Amino acid sequence: MRKITLFAVLAAATAISTPALAGSPEGKFQVKVLATGVLPDGGIDKVKSISTGLGEQLADMGIADVDAKANDNVVPTLAIEYFFTKNVSVETICCFTQHHVNGAADLAGTRLVDHVLILPATVTAKYHLDTGSPIKPYVGAGPALFFVFDEKPGATAQALGVDKVKMSNSFGVALQGGVDIALGESGYGISLDAKKYFIKPTASFYADGAKVLETKHNLDPWVVSAGLSYRF
Repeated sequence: MRKITLFAVLAAATAISTPALAGSPEGKFQVKVLATGVLPDGGIDKVKSISTGLGEQLADMGIADVDAKANDNVVPTLAIEYFFTKNVSVETICCFTQHHVNGAADLAGTRLVDHVLILPATVTAKYHLDTGSPIKPYVGAGPALFFVFDEKPGATAQALGVDKVKMSNSFGVALQGGVDIALGESGYGISLDAKKYFIKPTASFYADGAKVLETKHNLDPWVVSAGLSYRF
């Protein structure tokens, strides 16, 4: 998966450096190569079900308040944007981000889920404010579908007998705001972007093929990016 992300970034860099694509700050297409911080919540919104056996184990450990927190990550991101008019565009992004989920509250210091790999497929419609200058702020919103891959039970979950964990793919929405800053008339620029996602995946924990715990999570990440753009 890391190789796929690296290939996407290299492809974008190649497109940016291709002289056949005449750059212009008023072009129809824009490609961005960004460094992106993914800052999820991951807290448990609801315990949907728990087996009697697991509940008894947690009670014996003195655990009553079950909660969780996902770690932050920094990844490369590729964004591709098409302008219908000088004010209205649509944008999609490509990246993979990897996380683990730790316990919080009475589960603080525990490891629940490892190696959660997420593809946050996102499309936003954006409105750009024409300031009459190279600095153009924008706002946007659109649907997001988080695809989850390769998740594994963490050490604490395994100690409780969990041998498999599955997090659901989840549909939600993203709100967006940022600014594009043109660097002259060449088409190159700087981009700053922030998105707030509203996503609630479900995590299911299994032991010997039986579901022993099901939890719904407020993943709800902030995704903040900065990088270079090329418009043509």
